[in-house]
Amino acid sequence: MSVVLMLSIALIVTAGVLLMLSRDSVRLIVGLAVLGSAANLVVFYAGRPGSLLPAVIVAGADRIAPGAANPLPQALVLTAIVISFALLCFSLVLGAYLSRQSGHEDVDRMRDAEPKATDPVKPPEIDD
Repeated sequence: MSVVLMLSIALIVTAGVLLMLSRDSVRLIVGLAVLGSAANLVVFYAGRPGSLLPAVIVAGADRIAPGAANPLPQALVLTAIVISFALLCFSLVLGAYLSRQSGHEDVDRMRDAEPKATDPVKPPEIDD
């Protein structure tokens, strides 16, 4: 089971990287979301996913059972899912605004604010 989970995480990372290498802005944003989901799976996998014992302290005990799943990665992944969803929503709205403003979805053509590579960069003058 762990080999299948590791291979599926590797496949998800590969798909996310390939989507992020695209010049289309929507594919880049979706690739970022897929890569974030793969990172969540890696953290979740670190918390012993094969354990069937819940991470609950029974009444009268002072700690969880020895074979129980680790609750910390579960809490971290849940928090990361919420944050990545908010980031995905913001990125999609920003990408839609930028593509509407520039008239195209090509990321390489959206570099209006960056200086040209042929422009010489002058160092700032220092007054002594």
